[in-house]
Amino acid sequence: MCALQDMNRFSQRQLTVRVLETLESRVKQFRGREEHWPLRVPAEPILLTDVIDEALGEEARRFDVDALRTRTLLQLQWDADTSWEVWMIALPSKTKVYFDSDGHETRLLASGGRNEGDENDRVFLQLLAETAGSAFGIEFSGGAPARVRSSISDRPFLVDFFVNLFEVTGDEESIRAAIPHRAPGDRRDFQHDVEDWLNRTVKS
Repeated sequence: MCALQDMNRFSQRQLTVRVLETLESRVKQFRGREEHWPLRVPAEPILLTDVIDEALGEEARRFDVDALRTRTLLQLQWDADTSWEVWMIALPSKTKVYFDSDGHETRLLASGGRNEGDENDRVFLQLLAETAGSAFGIEFSGGAPARVRSSISDRPFLVDFFVNLFEVTGDEESIRAAIPHRAPGDRRDFQHDVEDWLNRTVKS
């Protein structure tokens, strides 16, 4: 059994190397734009399944996508069947690559920076919030999630992220509705509403 497990792990590593090589080739074709700096963005989101098929052909069905993942930046859960997350991997060149997943498909959204610190992660999330995803060819919708997980421990940054996101999408009321015991007509600063909501929804 141990020998078989070792063979499977070796096989997955070999497949992962081929997928990473194909990703390296893809991201070299991304365009840099001043408004996206230091990120580089493809003309449209790229399905990760397309990259894996290109790299592995018929062997793609044997590939475990989770073998790629380095870090989940943000995970939002509305109910048992509805979730969305953004995550990143570091290529052998140390270039970061950013993805989003909704439970149905995973899309490659951007690349940029080197895998040193989280500055580029923050830039990516800031641009995602400020454009509700449109900078990366996606559209955020769904209102306030019931649960939030993030590998970023900086709570003020997360508050700013959600303030920007829900102001851009016009979903402020979904945040207020998720806060119990609000008196009718209570109109505190929206940032305070987001802080209260996050205190109730962020999970470690």
